[in-house]
Amino acid sequence: MEHNIEILIIEDDSKVRNLMKTTMKANGYRYITSENGENGIMEVASHKPDIILLDLGLPDLDGIKVIEKIRTWTNTPIIVLSARNEDEDKIEALDAGADDYLTKPFSVDELMARIRVTERRLEYMTTSSGEESVFVNGALRIDYSAAEVCVEGKELHLTPIEYKLVCIFSKNLGKVLTHTYITKEVWGQCTESNVASMRVYMANLRKKIEGDARRIQYIQTHIGIGYRMLKIDNSNESVESST
Repeated sequence: MEHNIEILIIEDDSKVRNLMKTTMKANGYRYITSENGENGIMEVASHKPDIILLDLGLPDLDGIKVIEKIRTWTNTPIIVLSARNEDEDKIEALDAGADDYLTKPFSVDELMARIRVTERRLEYMTTSSGEESVFVNGALRIDYSAAEVCVEGKELHLTPIEYKLVCIFSKNLGKVLTHTYITKEVWGQCTESNVASMRVYMANLRKKIEGDARRIQYIQTHIGIGYRMLKIDNSNESVESST
């Protein structure tokens, strides 16, 4: 089956790179490759791939720096493939703007599953669902057709997962969504790793939406259960809620 998706592989290990190339070709994906960080960044700018597979241990630039540079101008999904398996490494990559993290050695089946989930998120971002194409809640505005999120008229730069999360909450306004529900909607399954990743993304999303000095709290935490997007009236009055 041919996919209308182009994948950039940034990997310096020739054996791993060749394995991924063979896998992409066998599964009908177009691909380009890079052996180092600087060239990978240029490939992102020139080819505008749909998904990036990124190794952190590159010979010229640390993968975290590559993520940070890429995130200055594009929200293209980044799946990290790394031998670093500490929680701190994963959190650092997610905080920098990665969308997923797969620890080496990994199976081809797991890699393809992660790519398919990312592909579905891309489709979600470009497809307007429901009759209303624009959602407004207080100063928060989501244009589903343009995949654009604004607060007080200022566009927010969200990663694909952050965008998926805010859309999930907006379409379930006022409802408490459990950790299990959220992770299944985003990743297709609920695991401890996914719940940990979700918490990182939620923290980043709330910083972007609410800011440090904002009075309004859009997303309420229900400790041990999940999260809920509060309905905000247009008077911009603060909302009392537990965090």
